[in-house]
Amino acid sequence: MGRLFGTDGVRGRANADLTPELAMAVAIAATQALFERDHSHAPLAVVGRDPRASGEMLEAAVVAGLTSAGANVIRVGVLPTPAVAYLTGVLSADIGVMLSASHNPMPDNGIKLFAAGGHKLPDEVEDEIERLMAEGTKVRPTGAGVGRVTDLDDGEDRYVRHLLTSLPGPLVELKVVVDCANGAASSAAPEAYRRAGASVVAINADPDGLNINENCGSNHLEQLRAAVVEHGADLGIAHDGDADRCLAVTAAGDEVDGDQIMAVLALAMRDGGHLKDDTLVATVMSNLGLKIAMADAGIRLLETRVGDRYVLDELRAKGLALGGEQSGHIVMPAFATTGDGVLTALHLMGRMTGTGRTLADLASVVQRLPQVLINVPVGDRAAAAKAAQVLDAAKQVEAELGGAGRVLLRPSGTEQLVRVMVEASTLAIAREAAERIAAIVRTVSPVSPV
Repeated sequence: MGRLFGTDGVRGRANADLTPELAMAVAIAATQALFERDHSHAPLAVVGRDPRASGEMLEAAVVAGLTSAGANVIRVGVLPTPAVAYLTGVLSADIGVMLSASHNPMPDNGIKLFAAGGHKLPDEVEDEIERLMAEGTKVRPTGAGVGRVTDLDDGEDRYVRHLLTSLPGPLVELKVVVDCANGAASSAAPEAYRRAGASVVAINADPDGLNINENCGSNHLEQLRAAVVEHGADLGIAHDGDADRCLAVTAAGDEVDGDQIMAVLALAMRDGGHLKDDTLVATVMSNLGLKIAMADAGIRLLETRVGDRYVLDELRAKGLALGGEQSGHIVMPAFATTGDGVLTALHLMGRMTGTGRTLADLASVVQRLPQVLINVPVGDRAAAAKAAQVLDAAKQVEAELGGAGRVLLRPSGTEQLVRVMVEASTLAIAREAAERIAAIVRTVSPVSPV
């Protein structure tokens, strides 16, 4: 078996790849790996989920696994991933579990794990969990040693109150449309923005277990663009299924991506004296336009591997204050231990009200180089990304681009995809080059017919 954990936990087709049995085994092994038994108290776990129908099934399996390993469980229900991380910390839990496949389509689901304090797990702990799963459960408690289950009814209110304390002032005279992706923030995000003082129009905020991410949210901005223009709003905010990311659109309906949001927040934090070492952390996927804008502003840009966990590692290792991804995962360690889309949106709107400037004006600091990203379905993502033909094609394109662009190839951490990204001086050049490489990727590892 290949490595179970991807860049953001365990993910797969619910009840096919990600079965209740697997979920239960992960929960048992995680309890063993994350809790050092000193016998002074039973381990405590916080469990939340997004509204996918399969989440009910997997929640039951995870809770069974945790309690069978001796952990007491606090169920917090449907909440954003960063809310579960926050509650893991404030409730002094040993383990946090979030059941979500983030931006993936409804049939998928996932298991995201947090250690004490609400921090994502390092690779070595995930490896330990996989080792324990392979060994199997040897001893289980009985009698009074079996864990108990309670429900937390005010988790959303605690989370929203925490977010509001991070703002310097109210979001007065600001109208926002929020696309909740029929996901985990369908209640929390509109509530947070209203309580912060904004006038809020919520769309795709009626989850039924089946409609999460369906032609809406941060992967599909069309509805949000139209709604912002229709309602004459100052901006639009788009979340994904578990609300750990945030994208935006201007009053005219133009997209503002994670790179631009990071630039706006970095400048705001620098001006307020809160950007530690005048440094921003981003991944290699960020547009060259962000690097140029930050250099012009006297802000240093540190680059990491793709994945918000690697951004988090860099932020924690160097004690820095802001980092994120082009996809909209933005991390502000002073207020959150992981990417938080609702927190990001609040601070983006806070910069607008604090300066009196429009989002379009603020975001214009980043002049994006044309970038094309093609997600290529493959049979084996790791093998395809390393194939000699693919690497040769990428080198040839880079040579053609010279210093006026770049190529980035990487296997997805959560799906059987190879991501082909090309930046170039024009969109036409970037698209042609990306499609040329993608065609070769498809030939070296075709998808098996169903």
